Amino acid sequence: MIQYKKSISAVATICCFLMLASTNLNAQNKSGLPNIVYILADDLGFGDVSINNPQSKISTPHIDGLAQQGMRFTDAHTTSSVCTPSRYSILTGRYPWRSRLSVGVLHGYSRTLIEKNQPTVASFLQSKSYQTGVVGKWHLGVDWVLKDAFKDSLKPEYNKDNMYGIASDMDPKQIDFTKAPTEGPKTQGFNYSYILPASLDMAPYCYLENDQLTEQPTGYTNGNKLESGYTGPFWREGLMAPSFEFYNVLPNFTNKATAFIKKQANAKTPFFLYFPMPAPHTPWLPKPGYVGKSKAGEYGDYVVEVDDAVGQVLHVLDSMGLSKNTIVIFASDNGPYWRENFVAQFNHKSAGEFRGMKGDAYEGGHRVPFIVRYPGKVKAGSVSDATTTLANLLATCADLLGDHSEKYQTEDSYSILPILTGKATTVAEQPAIINISSKGFYDIRKGSWKLITKIGSGGFTAPVEIKPKPGEPIGQLYNLATDIHEDNNLYNQNPQKVKELSDLLNKIMAAKKRPTT
Repeated sequence: MIQYKKSISAVATICCFLMLASTNLNAQNKSGLPNIVYILADDLGFGDVSINNPQSKISTPHIDGLAQQGMRFTDAHTTSSVCTPSRYSILTGRYPWRSRLSVGVLHGYSRTLIEKNQPTVASFLQSKSYQTGVVGKWHLGVDWVLKDAFKDSLKPEYNKDNMYGIASDMDPKQIDFTKAPTEGPKTQGFNYSYILPASLDMAPYCYLENDQLTEQPTGYTNGNKLESGYTGPFWREGLMAPSFEFYNVLPNFTNKATAFIKKQANAKTPFFLYFPMPAPHTPWLPKPGYVGKSKAGEYGDYVVEVDDAVGQVLHVLDSMGLSKNTIVIFASDNGPYWRENFVAQFNHKSAGEFRGMKGDAYEGGHRVPFIVRYPGKVKAGSVSDATTTLANLLATCADLLGDHSEKYQTEDSYSILPILTGKATTVAEQPAIINISSKGFYDIRKGSWKLITKIGSGGFTAPVEIKPKPGEPIGQLYNLATDIHEDNNLYNQNPQKVKELSDLLNKIMAAKKRPTT
């Protein structure tokens, strides 16, 4: 009799579990809208992903698997070759030079870059009943509160063009860290946030949860490997939370990201998770279990850990029964910081077949891995050579939800939904794509033709800028259809194409609404 009761109890438990699982799935399907998970790697090269580069010295099975289940893009670009401006475009659908920070990046003590009342992907989805969350590296500034004695610093008469904290860092000695910042992810449309203010090599080293510090930055680090040339386990000196541990940042963010997904599994509304990982940007800090897992040194090992973090997110979606109704997007914020000496040392081309690296106007600075999985809507194992930018997220989300109101038609965002669903092979109405390098070189692409406005890399690859002699070309023009490595400058040989692209660049830059062809 006792055994019989135990059997009944076990059956009842299983039935309850199945009913609960069914309830979770039903709850997710009530809205009919897909969940969206956007995973953004930091400084990951196109050639680091093994499905993009068969000769890669790094194995990325989880990212490769995502591509095999969705659509892999071969001609996707950031709008800037460095972090902050690229992230600005992802969330706002605007080219970064339309912001107050036309060139360069913010730091940990910077104020928010996104303009007040500027629609973002998060605020748009929030208006459609999405629960929105961001976990990871923010790098778009937060409005730290100044101590009473320094509040005048923000007044117009002392703060020309409202650039304090944008053109230069706020002075940490003037900041009251006991008070929550007044602007941050919460005011940009995120219901939940757990962030690092900037890169993992920039102070302050601390976490903010829902725009409040989880621990006061009362500690200090003298920095690490400051002589390494911004490689290896490098980070700058500065304030840090006493319990902050650099090696645990990526695992910590991955746990927070998966926890957000698990929490939303029971919700009746869809969710949007923006997961901007802090890696493989410096400091290159693979956990002990990942050391030696690649043939590209500590950087490659860190990429393996990044790939594993992607796998953990995908596993949670699968195990919770959410994958079928979830769009997963994977990208990188710019090209890799991988110098030529590393290419020679490890025989690994982080940027793949492309010239240059992070910061550059060359393709290696801004052509990035880009993958979209949407079961039943995006054909598994498909490959697209459509030219697109990460700024196209907002328009794509608006198209997906059927909202074509002018409010969300920003200057530079165009929907790639028809490409994802197999109804188109190019981005409709997109006149061209534009990138800006770390030193302010503009480059514009239309079809196979690419114009760079100056001579040199415009970024981290030497020579950065070359002053042309009389008669020499003052810019660079390449036909990528026949010269993917950008070796043959046709600037002087094709003045008509130079003029066409120069005029189009000026037209797009002057546009107040979305310019079209």
